[in-house]
Amino acid sequence: MEAASVLLHSRTVPVGSRLDLQRARSRGHFIKHLRCGEHTSGFHLDRTANSSQSSFLFPNVSNVSLVPAKRARTHLLPPLRCSYSSNAAAESRNPITELFQNLSLEAVKEKIVQLTPIDVVKLSGILSLSVAAAKWTVRSLLNPFFWMYFSWSWLFWPWIVAIALAIYGLYCLRKHLRGEANIFEQLAVVTSAFAWLTLVPPAHFNGYLEGWPFVFFFVYHYFFFFNVSVRRRLYGDYYARPHDPKWDIDPPKWQRLLFCVGVMVGHWLAALEGPELHRIPGGWSNVGVWVLILITILMHYNSTLYLAKYSEKVVVPTAVVQFGPYRWVRHPIYASTVLLFAAYCIALRAPLSLLFVVAVCLLYYQQKAKLEEAVMVETFGERYLEYAGKVKYKFIPLVY
Repeated sequence: MEAASVLLHSRTVPVGSRLDLQRARSRGHFIKHLRCGEHTSGFHLDRTANSSQSSFLFPNVSNVSLVPAKRARTHLLPPLRCSYSSNAAAESRNPITELFQNLSLEAVKEKIVQLTPIDVVKLSGILSLSVAAAKWTVRSLLNPFFWMYFSWSWLFWPWIVAIALAIYGLYCLRKHLRGEANIFEQLAVVTSAFAWLTLVPPAHFNGYLEGWPFVFFFVYHYFFFFNVSVRRRLYGDYYARPHDPKWDIDPPKWQRLLFCVGVMVGHWLAALEGPELHRIPGGWSNVGVWVLILITILMHYNSTLYLAKYSEKVVVPTAVVQFGPYRWVRHPIYASTVLLFAAYCIALRAPLSLLFVVAVCLLYYQQKAKLEEAVMVETFGERYLEYAGKVKYKFIPLVY
């Protein structure tokens, strides 16, 4: 009786009752919610009174009542924590759902009235770009070339990869102009430029890549890296040595810019003018193109080696070079560059683009050759004049 009396008047729930309470908590969401309401509203369980409601909810626990939390609590264990609270609904609100719930005709009218002309232009631009992107994506997926050749390049190549490569190439070019680019960054500059010359135009106009564009992409790399390979052979690295600035012979910047634009336009015109890549004949019909590529590479290679042999720090000539390709033309390196661009147009069967590229190159290199020859006459005098009288042609033997 004394033990029963102590348990009856104590705030502590016996062990057996705690087990019954835990068993009762598992009866469903309703009881769980009720228990949560008890704790969050400031009530806890007590065994000091009897209630018909509590006996209905907890049939195995007698004398259970709700007592305000402001009374002194003598539980041996702290009350159970509950993850349910009265703020649960407010915390789980979805802003997107609320947006549509609050959407009404009056609210839309109010937003439209508040729009400024700048807002209208911005929204129109976003809508136009979205529609164009959707149409381009659908047209790409429905284009037969994409499925016929299973060409990921048609969908992704020229623009996503090429634009990223161009951005990185411009970044590396900026470092190169400041003299801070390493060999990998120098390679990125030329790779970006050659991709936009040889790969991007045919990929854009044909929808896929094969054949000559890949060949010339690697030929261009090999061709234009002769100068740095000579530096590597002579000095062990790829960087130019300090020299007299008078040998930094370049036309004005606007002429160089026009030349770069003209060469780029010529390559794009060749891709547009020529037939589709799969219609360009192969086999023995391309022997002439391969011979032209071989002549171009050998001409440029020998010109670079002879010039380096009679030059100090590669860029400063110490004598008038009259050997190798210099026996036929006075500027064989420039002539080989023109020949390389011409070979690309010939390979793509684009005669009009061939004439355009050759004209752009000759106009630019004529100005550059004129400046170089003035410096050569100033440096070597009669020796260079004698050589110029012996070798009358600048770029093309027996022609110009």
